[in-house]
Amino acid sequence: MLRVDAGVRRNVASRRVLAVRGGTRVERPDRLAAEEPMEIRAAGPGQEPQPVAVTMRTPGGDFELAAGFLFTEGLIRGPADVRRVSYCEDLAPQERHYNVVTVELARPFDPSAAARSFLATSSCGICGKASLEAVEVRCAPVAPGPSVDPTVLGSLPERLRRSQRVFDQTGGLHAAGLFAPDGELVSLREDVGRHNAVDKVVGEALLADRLPLAQRVLLVSGRASFEIMQKAAVAGIGIVAAVSAPSSLAVDAAERLGVTVLGFVREGGFNVYSHPERVAM
Repeated sequence: MLRVDAGVRRNVASRRVLAVRGGTRVERPDRLAAEEPMEIRAAGPGQEPQPVAVTMRTPGGDFELAAGFLFTEGLIRGPADVRRVSYCEDLAPQERHYNVVTVELARPFDPSAAARSFLATSSCGICGKASLEAVEVRCAPVAPGPSVDPTVLGSLPERLRRSQRVFDQTGGLHAAGLFAPDGELVSLREDVGRHNAVDKVVGEALLADRLPLAQRVLLVSGRASFEIMQKAAVAGIGIVAAVSAPSSLAVDAAERLGVTVLGFVREGGFNVYSHPERVAM
């Protein structure tokens, strides 16, 4: 597949701030995590690109985000569906700003499929049963995966944190990391949205034709939501770990989809909410 990267967007923005410390005020420069909208479009052979979604994201890994989003939302089946990913070329230069990404597909794209997908996703807070059924139609239960030592699992947050370069500059980003069973960090992406970070690591694997990710552990900063669980299951990830807690619907989905969910992961321990057979004891 062809990727056309027309420019590089900065993921850190500079601003002046008034710092108040110990009763004194000092104006100084500060760095913030960049946040910009990105429109994802899709088109099959001979079709005009159709808008699929707009997401607020941190620039960087835009093509991975677009491809990963289409895949985890069930709008494409795998890497063979993707022919080309590029920034939009039909906007005036002053309007483009590299915030519109088009994914050209090898087969016709059905815009109504996107509408159905987001209708199912929007039911997450209203009808958990409908959401779970939508995901189960989209993917089979995750295959059995590796059994991982508890000490390795407990070490993952610190390994993730040491590699968060943009967080070090801004203190304002989530992260998603893919780890090997021995604790080696395989891939890390940062974003203002943790679901975007997950789409980026999945999209990277999709564009490199490395799916499914059955031999990987996914760690997310913060909590594990239903949306993250569905994205992990679609990518074939068997262990999802979170620095904070999972939601109830995330655990329900994990139980039915065969995913091991860990919460409050840190050195010394964690909670196992589903499928403990992947934790070596």
